[in-house]
Amino acid sequence: MQIPKNQVVDFLNQHGQGDKAQAVSQHLPDTIDTDQHADLLKQHGVDPSQLSQGGLGDAAKNIGGKLGL
Repeated sequence: MQIPKNQVVDFLNQHGQGDKAQAVSQHLPDTIDTDQHADLLKQHGVDPSQLSQGGLGDAAKNIGGKLGL
């Protein structure tokens, strides 16, 4: 699943994880692929499965649907 980096950063900030948000902002590309970048996400304390299973997954699906993806 591909998720815009700013959505991941916003999600982390909203859940009191500003340190993780800052690390993600600095070290990951603008579009995060939860499969391709799983190791990088884990290095910064972010569980890719949570992003795709409800954390950010629903938001990403909604946006994808609106964009016709």
